[in-house]
Amino acid sequence: MPAEPGAVQIVTVNKEDHSFDLDTKALERILLAPKVRDMEVVVLSVAGAFRKGKSFLLDFMLRYMHRKSEQDWLGREDEPLTGFSWRGGSEPETTGIQLWSEVFTVRKNDGKEVAVLLMDTQGAFDSQSTVKDCATIFALSTMTSSVQIYNLSQNIQEDDLQQLQLFTEYGRLAMDEIFLKPFQSLMFLIRDWSFPYEYSYGFKGGSQFLDKRLQVKETQHQELQSVRKHIHSCFTSISCFLLPHPGLKVATHPSFQGQLCDVAPEFKTELRSFIPMLLDPDRLAVKEINGNKVTCRGLMEYFKSYIKIYQGEDLPHPKSMLQATAEANNLAAVASAKDQYYRNMEKVCGGDLPYVAPDSLLEKHNFLKSEALHHFSSIKKMGGKDFCAPYQAQLNVELNELWESFSKHNESKNLFSAFRTPAVLFVLVCLLYVLSALLLFIGLSSISFACDCMLGLALIAMLTWGFIRYSGQYRNVGTAIDQAAGLVLEQATEMLNKSRAQTASGVTVNDAVLTIFNDMKVRKAQCSEDDRKKRKKAVLFCLSCDNKQIIVEEGREILVCDEGDPFLTFVQMLPPNDCRYALYDATYATNETKKEDLVFIFWAPENAPLKSKMIYASSKDAIKKKFP
Repeated sequence: MPAEPGAVQIVTVNKEDHSFDLDTKALERILLAPKVRDMEVVVLSVAGAFRKGKSFLLDFMLRYMHRKSEQDWLGREDEPLTGFSWRGGSEPETTGIQLWSEVFTVRKNDGKEVAVLLMDTQGAFDSQSTVKDCATIFALSTMTSSVQIYNLSQNIQEDDLQQLQLFTEYGRLAMDEIFLKPFQSLMFLIRDWSFPYEYSYGFKGGSQFLDKRLQVKETQHQELQSVRKHIHSCFTSISCFLLPHPGLKVATHPSFQGQLCDVAPEFKTELRSFIPMLLDPDRLAVKEINGNKVTCRGLMEYFKSYIKIYQGEDLPHPKSMLQATAEANNLAAVASAKDQYYRNMEKVCGGDLPYVAPDSLLEKHNFLKSEALHHFSSIKKMGGKDFCAPYQAQLNVELNELWESFSKHNESKNLFSAFRTPAVLFVLVCLLYVLSALLLFIGLSSISFACDCMLGLALIAMLTWGFIRYSGQYRNVGTAIDQAAGLVLEQATEMLNKSRAQTASGVTVNDAVLTIFNDMKVRKAQCSEDDRKKRKKAVLFCLSCDNKQIIVEEGREILVCDEGDPFLTFVQMLPPNDCRYALYDATYATNETKKEDLVFIFWAPENAPLKSKMIYASSKDAIKKKFP
């Protein structure tokens, strides 16, 4: 015996990882049945927010399809409503996508027989579904249906149109590039319509109401025009039906089973008009894709193809309006801070401005980068601290990339840099010439000959480099000569450095330390007078020496004190075997006025090497200049 007709789950949503699965076997049993598999198919789908009566409406469609030959297809007043599972209450009932297992066949006036499928979809915007879940379900149902009923409550609000725009665009992304409108019929079904004195119930009042709602005016904001133009561009036909409220018993009685005796008379009246017109054979649109009519067998393949797209990662994930706005907000802040840094650096070393000493340029970069990061932090952004953190990291990376670009541009203005290779080769030739003559003078002719050979190679390299720079040919050879000259210069510089006294001659402050210090200054300037007196901050940082410069390796903001002796706080924090500084931003009062100053607190334990003590002590003033 054949199984009783019923709702069949064909698309399920995994609530844990929000993935989608197609029950291929269940779909095959419906679409590949011998009687209908080669018939052209009509798919009627109902979609919209959860708990708005989609399944309830579909069951009246089922009743009509079974009894349309009867004079009163609605049936007895006390007859329960059966079909797709539905119930009253606030919790969602339908999940994923369901098809009614019975495929109805209807004959059009031209004698052609077509298959009719009824599709029920999971309600959107419940507490368990993400925006992607809602968009995917709506998009799949719209892509596979020929008539999409957009089930709304009481009115068409602007957010309803915006959600429709998002969902249809998500569906259009998944389809191959087409030049026709991607979807077919869209019907707005407005439930619980409360203004029949403005627009009457039914298709006529709905058409007038829809024309007004979707009208594009020049006086409208561009955003409102865009939404309406998008909807018109997606569907070949758009209609609207205004349906009254079914009555208080339907909405509030927990034991309501769909009996017509509990349904408001005007609802039944409009239902008798709506369902037959909707399911009229000549009004039912056969499913088409790219202008080609689709059979049940073809629909099976489209389902498989579309679900694979939504199971993959090729499509962007739709986001909530808050998340999308927060992303745009943070990206705008990144762009603003980056632009500020770029414009300020252009004033320092951009365009035709002269060459800037590397140390001076680095110092300016550190200051301007700190300003840009502070500018980003000071912009009011949506999403909270954790949401904004990746964008600040992105800004930091992009500023470093800009710095590398400016540094290279500045280096290209250095005449010595431009002629570094010939200068190194020329000096090498001179040294080898003098060395060769000296060796020959003292009788070491064989070694002198080796020097002459090296001198000849250096001369050939210098002439070759000049030819390459002039002609632009053999650039790989020129690069190799540049690298060799750079290596010679680097080795010579290293040998000179080893011969010099190993004392620090400069200071470099890491970006992180400078950022911490500047943020500390900003927060201090914004706090109240009493807090400024009471709370004093410091930046504790480590110094190291690399034979050329003192480097501020790390920075950590600490609270010097709320009350009591600040030095006691420091003593508990100081490393026992190292020489370090604490940079203390102090506010103090004199007889005339209040002043602010940077105070260095320095300590050198007894077991610290004398050389270290001298290096750290001599760096104090140089470090102080690095902080604004």
